[in-house]
Amino acid sequence: MKHHLIAHTPPMGWNSWDCYGAAVREEEVRGNAQYMAEHLKEYGWEYVVVDIQWYESGAVSSQYRPFVPLEMDSFSRLIPAVNRFPSAADGRGFQALAEYVHGLGLKFGIHIMRGISRQAVHQDTPILGTTVTARQIAHPNSICPWNTDMYGVDASKEGAQEYYNSLFDLYAEWGVDFVKVDDIAASRLYGIHLAEIELIRRAIAQCGRPMVLSLSPGPAPLEHASDLIANANMWRMTDDFWDVWPLLYGMFERCEKWAEHVGPGHWPDCDMLPLGHLGIRSVDSVDSGSHDRWTRFTKDEQLTMMTLWSIFRSPLMFGGELRDNDAWTLSLLTNEEVLNAHRHGLNARQVYRKDEHIVWTSHNEEGHVYVALFNAGDEASKVRVSLKDLGIEGQANARDLWNHVDLGVLAQELSADLPPHGAALFILK
Repeated sequence: MKHHLIAHTPPMGWNSWDCYGAAVREEEVRGNAQYMAEHLKEYGWEYVVVDIQWYESGAVSSQYRPFVPLEMDSFSRLIPAVNRFPSAADGRGFQALAEYVHGLGLKFGIHIMRGISRQAVHQDTPILGTTVTARQIAHPNSICPWNTDMYGVDASKEGAQEYYNSLFDLYAEWGVDFVKVDDIAASRLYGIHLAEIELIRRAIAQCGRPMVLSLSPGPAPLEHASDLIANANMWRMTDDFWDVWPLLYGMFERCEKWAEHVGPGHWPDCDMLPLGHLGIRSVDSVDSGSHDRWTRFTKDEQLTMMTLWSIFRSPLMFGGELRDNDAWTLSLLTNEEVLNAHRHGLNARQVYRKDEHIVWTSHNEEGHVYVALFNAGDEASKVRVSLKDLGIEGQANARDLWNHVDLGVLAQELSADLPPHGAALFILK
């Protein structure tokens, strides 16, 4: 599986959705890329991803405008709206923006919707590399329940593979390194769209440029884990994740179920990190965010999220406006010791869960043991785990990774007094 040669560690980056919805503009992408290059790149953050509807010139918020005209080339392929992405003028697409991101030493990504635009199908426009037209490959009753842009592609039709090949050839020309495909890992109407996932995998393989393939939304079906590993680099285990405790609480169970499927080049994805300044263009009722705000997670909840994502080894995609980060938010993203657990942890698993006490562990290649303690309850509590339950015979030296403090020698157990919804992360040597 060639695609496992990339994304050898879980991808880390920024995505425009949590702060700008469907309406991000070029100067905002460039500004966040510049921040990443200056403050985060040295810690492993590298992907800058333009989320949904960059081809919609009238997008102003997180709300989709149904049945509006979209920007499209003569071969049925959606292209960036020039009023939002001025460097896309004269048919250059995302080439100049990708060059800018690459010039910072970073990688460039885009979001696309599964399928072919309804506009192309209704106009019956040509498809590059075949005499077949848009209407002949469309699956008009395979639609997205929350967005009107696309019809599915019928993988059994002649021209279906050529259409996806033409898309990814275009993205390769632009210099795209990461593609998030939506309405495909799970669907409220149809389940997983495996045939289209396979069309996309082949299209990437033939385009000549390595690209991380990320599948959304979730929850991706666990029974299709082997298909997801065979075709994608990351896939969502959850529907859109926002800054509310019940969604974070639910992630412990999802991580436990998916842990055995984590590995180099294939990463179950807990979704974006709703941290910092969020919802800048959100509107009511679209999501559980729905207003311009600072993250609603408490500092303890933010530590819990970063600890769980790190020990489980989810991809890390920051969702806020990076340039507005305060020192606290930046500190969550630049803790080298925590990020080492994220980058180098192996065989993460839940050791036990008793009521609201949860313990996870993994280990690195040197045999040192990472341990995450969580208090998911609403009262302060001491969480403990015996060294024996962690597979450690004898004593161990403990270090607190969030606080950079050596705790000395442990003889029998590791414990921590944790606030409500709090967490701690340690390495035992």
